[in-house]
Amino acid sequence: MSHLNHPATTHKGQRLRPSHGLTWVLVASLALWATSAYCDTLAGKVVAVADGDTLTVLDGDKHQHHVRLSGIDAPEKHQAFGSKAREHLAALTFQRDAVVEYRKRDRYGRIVGKVEVEGRDVGLAQVEAGMAWHYKQFSREQLRADRLTYAAAENSARAARRGLWADEDPTPPWEFRGQSKAR
Repeated sequence: MSHLNHPATTHKGQRLRPSHGLTWVLVASLALWATSAYCDTLAGKVVAVADGDTLTVLDGDKHQHHVRLSGIDAPEKHQAFGSKAREHLAALTFQRDAVVEYRKRDRYGRIVGKVEVEGRDVGLAQVEAGMAWHYKQFSREQLRADRLTYAAAENSARAARRGLWADEDPTPPWEFRGQSKAR
């Protein structure tokens, strides 16, 4: 086969090599894509707070979106600290503008995402106040920096015995739900 017919040669027969600049652009793009935990953004006003980790956002087109805060699990409504967790989330978010970054929906159709109000990560605020657990079962869905920050916030709340950590041995919501189903 003639060098002119080979797709990886120049007209002078020299082998083409990928540009180092192009290679770095591809590598950087892949790295950014692989580390990005969120793909879509929703902006609107928080119009309802169901519990300590679920709220409703009304977008500019007047569509309601049910949102589950990623990275946390708050006590259930009928569980110790359930009402306090809901009240705390409402104080942070209700009737305020919010931005939700997300990339998935849960089995109930809710958006699962990171919610910010006035630049503050409200899921992290729930954990810091001792109103929720860092939901380690799903932590791989968080950015590494968020994973570390949420874990440190939970450890700090535990050590200071804030919120639900004031109880001697609080029951995590995933265990509470399991006990409720067994009844």
